[in-house]
Formats: sequence, structure tokens, C-alpha cells
Amino acid sequence: MSSPVGFTLVQLRYFLVAAERGSMTEASAELHIAQSAVSAAIYNLERDLRVQLFIRRRGRGLTLTPAGERLQQQARDLLARAREVAREARGDGETISGPVTVGCFVTLAPSYLPPLFSECTRRHPGIEIDVLEAETDQLVEALAAGRVDFALTYDLGLSAQPGLRGETIARAPAYVIVAADHPLAGQDSVELTDLAGEPLVLLDLAHSRDYFRSLVAATGTAPDVRYRTRSYETVRSLVAQGLGYSVLNQRPATSQTYGGGEVAELRLRDGGPPLEVKLASVDGMTQTARARAVMDLLREIAAARPAES
Repeated sequence: MSSPVGFTLVQLRYFLVAAERGSMTEASAELHIAQSAVSAAIYNLERDLRVQLFIRRRGRGLTLTPAGERLQQQARDLLARAREVAREARGDGETISGPVTVGCFVTLAPSYLPPLFSECTRRHPGIEIDVLEAETDQLVEALAAGRVDFALTYDLGLSAQPGLRGETIARAPAYVIVAADHPLAGQDSVELTDLAGEPLVLLDLAHSRDYFRSLVAATGTAPDVRYRTRSYETVRSLVAQGLGYSVLNQRPATSQTYGGGEVAELRLRDGGPPLEVKLASVDGMTQTARARAVMDLLREIAAARPAES
């Protein structure tokens, strides 16, 4: 028979405030209670859990131990879930409000964030979405550190990350762009060997660059990387100027570029399997109702996007 849980939600709340403030004194001021009450709650929490949560140094405040760092995220999740239970018990569970922090891979942001904000404002006006736009490594780090609730990203090295889970919501096949006046621009599809010897404009993001290079290398040719840029739109503008071709996955709604030129999109017959667009989160983490609502919206947006072949 399992032992009953000895700690309380109040203890967890006091622990979180002390961890965020790094001081019992500042925690007591924020909570409007005596410092002795904060100290006693945390002492009892440590006793019940049989772990040390803080390193206490006179004049230097509080420092979380590794056990304390693990409990910090777990306590946040548990208190968030407790608030949801209370709302549902009161009958106001249909009103979803509060902050949600979403990580988003930089090249997915223009396609997914505008409809997400629009639909969320219409359906859940009480939800406040904050976005961290970053590359895969930064998103993985943010997930592990608890700085984002979940991330929208490609599966570029994501599957190899321990402690994370991913749900595929869309697939984005690779395609080629060339200048509108390129000799191949009028074709429906091409193979990369058709462009052998032409300069490649590379989207130079970590993992992305390896993916694009591997597509070209699979044809038995070495890509002639003439230009590199970390900007998706700069890639398109360079191609529109006739400076080379490129391989991309997300399709904008227009062939016009920021630079005023125009590109032609060609289906890639030898592009390999599509990239998977995933909702990534920490394995075992219970999402809040508001985070689940935002994830549901992203699933709908992905399902409504035109099928690409």
C-alpha cells in the first residue's frame, strides 16, 4: 500500500515564490506572511520529501539544489492543474485564460502564427500567447528549462532528444525555387540533377543546412553553395535575382519577394520524405487547459493548410 502524500499545495506555492525570489525575506513580503511561516513550510516540505531543496548561505540568499530545480517545474505543473480543477469544480472551466508561451521554429512562424493569433483572439480572448522564435537547438533547450509550454518545430534532430515527445501535425515536402525567368521555371517538377552545376542559395540554419545539403548530396553531386543566409525571405529574394536556386519546405502564399522579384516553385521529384511538423513537449508533462487549447488550434491550422505533393 502506497504512503499518503504528505506535502500541501500551500507548501509548493511558498517554495516556488522563494525559488523565484531567491530569498525567504522577499518571499514573505510577496506572500504577505511572516518569514517564519515561509521557512517552516519549506522545512516541512523538505522533511516530507526527504530531499534538500535549497542551499542556504548567509548573505547570499537561496540557491536551488538539483532536486529543487526538478521540483520547481513539477510544482508549477501541479499548481496549474490544481487551478484548473478548481475552475472546473466551480463550473467556469469553459472560460480559459492566462499566459501560454509557445516556441516556434523561425521558418514556420510566418505560416502558423498569424492564423493562430487570429483564431485564439476570436475563440479564447483570455489567453495571452507569448512566442519564442528560434532554431531547433534553442527550442530544445527552452523546453528542457521550462521556458516554453510546448514548441512548434520541424523534426530536425528532435527525435534524438531524450525526454521530449513529438506529435506530427503536418508534413512539408521539399521543393525547388528558381527565378521566374529561369529556363526550368515553366516546368511542373524537377530533379536536383537538373540543377547540377548551378549555384545553391542555402538557408543557413543549424540542422536545416545539413538537411538541404543531404538532399543534393543524395543525387551524387556536390552542391555549389554560392550564397548563405539565415533569412528565409532573403533566400527567396536572392533566387528571384537569378543568383541561384534553393530548396525550401514552407510555401508562401505569393511568388513575389521582398526584393520585388518573383520566384517559380517546382515540385521536387527526388526530395526524399517530407519534413514532419511537430508539436514538441517535455515527456510526461501535463499541459494546462489553455496550452491544450492553443495546441488544438495549431492542429486545426495544420489540417486546413493546402496539401502539398
